[in-house]
Amino acid sequence: MKLSLIKFSSLFVCLFLLISNFSVADEQDKTLAEPLRMFSKFIGSWESTFAMMDGNPHVVDVAVWERALNGKAIRSLHSINDGMYGGEMLMFWDKELNSLVFYYFTTADFYTKGTIEVVNETSFIAYEDVSGSDDGITKVKSTSTLVNGNIKVTTAYLKNDEWTEPEVRTYTPSTKTVNFK
Repeated sequence: MKLSLIKFSSLFVCLFLLISNFSVADEQDKTLAEPLRMFSKFIGSWESTFAMMDGNPHVVDVAVWERALNGKAIRSLHSINDGMYGGEMLMFWDKELNSLVFYYFTTADFYTKGTIEVVNETSFIAYEDVSGSDDGITKVKSTSTLVNGNIKVTTAYLKNDEWTEPEVRTYTPSTKTVNFK
């Protein structure tokens, strides 16, 4: 099954910031660095099942987000279909850029880096630059919003110098774990 792995990476980045586990949020808020504190209420586990745009079978994306590096970063791991594809990301405050930044590394031999624009306490925009993609994708723009305890992610890709139509996916709280093969 041919999957657009860049698309999974951008969804992963969006989920990274909109993870909702409110029982942990209050405790985590005290232990995250100031620029990351607004994300403490989003730490937890999520999953989404969705059809591929190219007609391939449905896939399941499982993601887990957690405090990292003594609260100076947030770490996320995710896997598609129990490890068929996966990635790991770290988000942190870059003092030099005066911005939230992230790096995302994949099992598919490409990576992304980008910045986060916070819209409000439940919404953000992630801008990614892609390196090493075989799909012709060079940039990704994703908007994520927490809605009724779920995460709505809208993503567009700059592919061969043209933006794609946005794709929308919904992630729900999960008890599943991230698996790698």
